[in-house]
Amino acid sequence: MPAEFPPVVYLPCAQNVADPEQAEIELRRTRDGRMALLAYSALDRLHTCCGANQPWIVVGTPSLDLIMRSQPFDLLLLDVVIPEAEQRGLSR
Repeated sequence: MPAEFPPVVYLPCAQNVADPEQAEIELRRTRDGRMALLAYSALDRLHTCCGANQPWIVVGTPSLDLIMRSQPFDLLLLDVVIPEAEQRGLSR
């Protein structure tokens, strides 16, 4: 992890859960076929980039290794904007 990486990150989840242990972290497939974990350095950035209806959890950066083992990913991307058409809660 780069030294300037935040100590905690906000991760998009499939749904709201009361127990973070039950959270299903959302991974996104990139155009070249790799799986990416999107992480956000602040809650307002997650809302801006993913939409206000996006479920989330906050985790310490060291926990990303555990997530990698349970839900393998190829890339870790920070503060990436999700196109509005792909955000949660929009009528399509």
